[in-house]
Amino acid sequence: MRAAGLGAIADLGFIGLDDGPPDADPAVICGYKAARNRPLTRGQKLSNKALAAVRALVEHGFAHLKNWRVLGKVRTDPRWATALVRALLVLTNREVAR
Repeated sequence: MRAAGLGAIADLGFIGLDDGPPDADPAVICGYKAARNRPLTRGQKLSNKALAAVRALVEHGFAHLKNWRVLGKVRTDPRWATALVRALLVLTNREVAR
């Protein structure tokens, strides 16, 4: 992902951060986990909160897409599927804005 200039945000269930050089930007960003003997610092809690806010937007988007059952039956060219998803999102946004 790093070679392509992409990145990802993962939840706390993600284990095993990428093995890039120490000075490289991370390809996968995940939150901090607390342990029984090591509570999170204030900075780690704030970082987890910021990541959760970004992830919430994505999770809500996926939840809306799941409402469109037609996506479960898409067996076609990915470019057409992308156009379909964009059209469905426009319809969803218009419905929500009403």
